[in-house]
Amino acid sequence: MDNLPWTLKYQPQSLKNFFLHAAQTQQMQTFIENFKKQKKKAMLIHGPTGCGKTVAIHALANDSNLELIEINASDFRNKEGVLSIIGTASKQRSLFSSGKIILVDEVDGLSGNQDRGGISAIEEVIEQTSFPIFLTCQDATDKKIKSLLKKVHAVAFPPLKYTAVSAVLKQICVKESLAFDETALKTLARQADGDLRAAINDLQSLGKEKITMECINELGFRNKQEALADALIKVFKVKDANIALAAFNNVQEDLDKIALWIDENLPKEYLDPHSLAAAYEYLSRADVFTGRIMRRQHWGFIVYVNALLSAGVAVSKIERNKNQVVYEQTQRILKLWIAKQKYAKRLGIAEKIAAKNHVSSTYAVQHIVPYVKHIFKNNEKMREQLMVDFDFDADEVGWLSA
Repeated sequence: MDNLPWTLKYQPQSLKNFFLHAAQTQQMQTFIENFKKQKKKAMLIHGPTGCGKTVAIHALANDSNLELIEINASDFRNKEGVLSIIGTASKQRSLFSSGKIILVDEVDGLSGNQDRGGISAIEEVIEQTSFPIFLTCQDATDKKIKSLLKKVHAVAFPPLKYTAVSAVLKQICVKESLAFDETALKTLARQADGDLRAAINDLQSLGKEKITMECINELGFRNKQEALADALIKVFKVKDANIALAAFNNVQEDLDKIALWIDENLPKEYLDPHSLAAAYEYLSRADVFTGRIMRRQHWGFIVYVNALLSAGVAVSKIERNKNQVVYEQTQRILKLWIAKQKYAKRLGIAEKIAAKNHVSSTYAVQHIVPYVKHIFKNNEKMREQLMVDFDFDADEVGWLSA
């Protein structure tokens, strides 16, 4: 539990503990209770990122003892895919409870023409469903879903006020025995600009025994910039190339570092070997273009690097990994630094040997150092003599003896 992101650890399991958007969640409960009497069989929850849309639906399913079938709309780009997956789920009886709720997340990831009937297929599913359907999106005025609004109850989740965000942060601090300055916590809440998920991630990332204004200043002003982990979700969890292509637009990291993050976390997300191989192929092509940029200073190639790292990696997967993955920072830089330190010791030893034997350092590294290392491990008498002859220091002796 301690390794869980706090957004999951403190996710409300019941609407009784979800005090945000009380009027809206009451409408959701009424919709479930009166589902069989409703003419419209679906509800669209719309609002900005991090305002609690998906969390509220999860809590509602728990309260209602209903199985939750969660589907990301961008995984199904055409009518056949929607009808096959969402349509089937809307008709089959639940195996684990008295009923179920179908959640179609990010429905604005589809578009009627480009996705060859994806929106119209969802409308068809809504007409025929035997179970309540919840849809989520950020902007209900998006032209992509204009026709869909006629088929659903639309409920708006407004941006959260900083006072509400601050109250949630305060609860988490108490549960984590984390001391805090009231002003610092409110500042953190304001900087999140209504995005509760971002605020909680920022709070956890501080990793301090006490939250102070100094901590907040170190964190820096978020200015609605997405965390790199949030951007990686759009690449690893979504198949839609258009969504993935924009994943890193608001991330304040250079593409070299992003590539290292992708490299580190790819094997955790892509469990299918064919998907993993295809993703690494795109990653390697991105590295080729990066090399061309550095050699020729053709910065126009940066567009291709971004496309390969985002859309290329996204379309490589055969199916989305539904498990929650905690993304970790790359260890490659640290490993390279350790390797460099080891090589520096080896090179220092080689230079001493080369000077005494009138050979090049390269020759000494390749042909003499391995034998000296073997002697250090197996011949104590010669070891003592070599230490005197070449004036090896303690670090060099340690390296040769390892």
